[in-house]
Amino acid sequence: MNLKDIRNQIDSLDSKIIQLLNERMEKAILTKKIKKEVLDESREKEVLDRISRHVSGLADSDFYVRLYQEIMTESRRLQSVEHRTVGFLGEHGSNSELAVRAWDGSTVPIPCAEFADILDNVESGIFDYGILPVENTLGGVVGPANSLLIYTKLNIIAAVDMPIPYCLLAAPGTDYREIRKVYSHPQSLLQCREFISRAKLEAIPYADTSSAAKMIAEQKPVDAAAIANPLCAELYGLSVIREGVQGELSNRTRFFILSREPKASGGSKCSIVFTTENKAGALFKTLELFAKAGINLTRIESVPSAPGDYAIFIDLIGSDRDPGVQRCLAEVEKQTSGFRMLGCYDERVV
Repeated sequence: MNLKDIRNQIDSLDSKIIQLLNERMEKAILTKKIKKEVLDESREKEVLDRISRHVSGLADSDFYVRLYQEIMTESRRLQSVEHRTVGFLGEHGSNSELAVRAWDGSTVPIPCAEFADILDNVESGIFDYGILPVENTLGGVVGPANSLLIYTKLNIIAAVDMPIPYCLLAAPGTDYREIRKVYSHPQSLLQCREFISRAKLEAIPYADTSSAAKMIAEQKPVDAAAIANPLCAELYGLSVIREGVQGELSNRTRFFILSREPKASGGSKCSIVFTTENKAGALFKTLELFAKAGINLTRIESVPSAPGDYAIFIDLIGSDRDPGVQRCLAEVEKQTSGFRMLGCYDERVV
């Protein structure tokens, strides 16, 4: 071990400390969604007493108490401001967080482990919004996210369609020639399959792209890398080994923003879901209603809803406030089962 090694370790620790502090501040913002008062003296005393009793570090115990007093002061400041939170899948740096930033940079993105966690927390009021990836130009439909949309009571209030840049990321100092394995979300591995095949790498599915990047940063394997977006390299201190490893320049992902309430001002696009009878021509008859009404459909997808049954997702150009659209949707509802308006919204194409 030399001076450079020690300093690299210090840089890595500093990065982790900042990540943990940011996570603590996020939790402080979320507690404000539940409690009424910003200042809770008994809780702060409890925290400081615990720190004072259990600290066993090299620094003086008063240092840790002062440090936590500053942390709690900043937490109170953040709680005094009204923040709108957005739940997304994965760790910070995920593709969904990029989409949140593209939609509304003033919101606070909050990581979640599962798609269901996002929807549950929006429904309970812990989060103001949630974001789900629904389709990709290379990987196709994001099945788990669409399956949840069949049953949720939440409303789509916005959509974001954006390019997803992927890089091969590794721990600093990694020799590209020694990399044998690559970790990423299954959908991302699919999107980058051509590069993975050419590089003769073993593709290993991981929970999501950002979690894979974080794992590489923490474990620093000499023979492995992660596929993730460039933001992950910045957040986790990773080296960009290769840029643009996605299969094609047209690699784009579409995301839905969900809320408890529908968009008050309406929008220019609608999404619906329904099921049809399991017999020949049933879906054609439904689609014919849109054709006769002169309504353009931009998405038609079938997603399994139960063994042997499929839900049909349709996106259409038009507003649910337009009389022609209203009449058409009324006819569609009569002709189908489980019909539901998922939302009327505007879509941002980045």
